[in-house]
Amino acid sequence: MKRSDVIRTIQVQFKHMRATDAAAMLDTVTDSMIDTVAHGNRIEIRGFGTFQPRTRAAKIGYNPSTGRPQSIPANTTVLFKPSRELTKKMNG
Repeated sequence: MKRSDVIRTIQVQFKHMRATDAAAMLDTVTDSMIDTVAHGNRIEIRGFGTFQPRTRAAKIGYNPSTGRPQSIPANTTVLFKPSRELTKKMNG
């Protein structure tokens, strides 16, 4: 599903809403979610899942073509854990 599909779905649900208003609403929600996770906080959407920042420690990896060790710096990523309802719908 693409951004345009989400906007179209919002317009179908709220028939009076223009595409630009639906896009602004979607942008507001996603910007808020990005800011929340970027500040190290967890987001929980009941029935969908949770997003939370995860820090990966620095480690030594190996270049697959040369076999030489190289340093991989620590970084932060986002972990998504689906809810039970979402997992049930996907599996059955």
